[in-house]
Amino acid sequence: MNCKTSIILTGVGGQGVITAANILGKAAVRGKINVYVSEVHGIAQRGGAVNCTVRIGDLSGPLIATGTADVILSTEPVEALRNITYASKKTKVITDINPVIPFTVAMGGEEYPNLDDVFKEIRSCAELYKIDASKIAKKSGATITKNIVMLGALAATDVLPFKSEILLETILDNVPAKYKDINKKAFEDGMEVIKKILGFSL
Repeated sequence: MNCKTSIILTGVGGQGVITAANILGKAAVRGKINVYVSEVHGIAQRGGAVNCTVRIGDLSGPLIATGTADVILSTEPVEALRNITYASKKTKVITDINPVIPFTVAMGGEEYPNLDDVFKEIRSCAELYKIDASKIAKKSGATITKNIVMLGALAATDVLPFKSEILLETILDNVPAKYKDINKKAFEDGMEVIKKILGFSL
């Protein structure tokens, strides 16, 4: 595992990106590892872009330089591409395949990019892992757990400098008791889909 880990979390408002970043930060603290969490977001209530950085390990600040992210974790494919300047060929880009159509596109003022082109561009810059996080979350019991599915996918890459059990414990500590089982399944199903992509099962 890398003792210095830099993660970009991105998506649009309402997808739990900030919650996911905060959970990662709390998990690092639980694992007794230095961590910096920062966020920059647009008009979240209107589906604006949301970006967070999480840096874990022996680091001196929250900023991630161009081309130095270990992971870009995105709940929306175009938002993953918007942040591709942070990637290198070694960066893992994990993204949900389901687009969120912006207001400007819905009104006919702009056109949403072709997804095949989006994925091709990402793949030319980094390691791409596409998952249907929305479908997995729904199958797990609640579509709102998509961010937890994404955290499970992240944990399966072994990039994090702490065990996946610590991340899962932190998630369960931060959800109401009646939702613990749903979130546990969402996390485990997110892990499983990446494990299958990588060629081995849990």
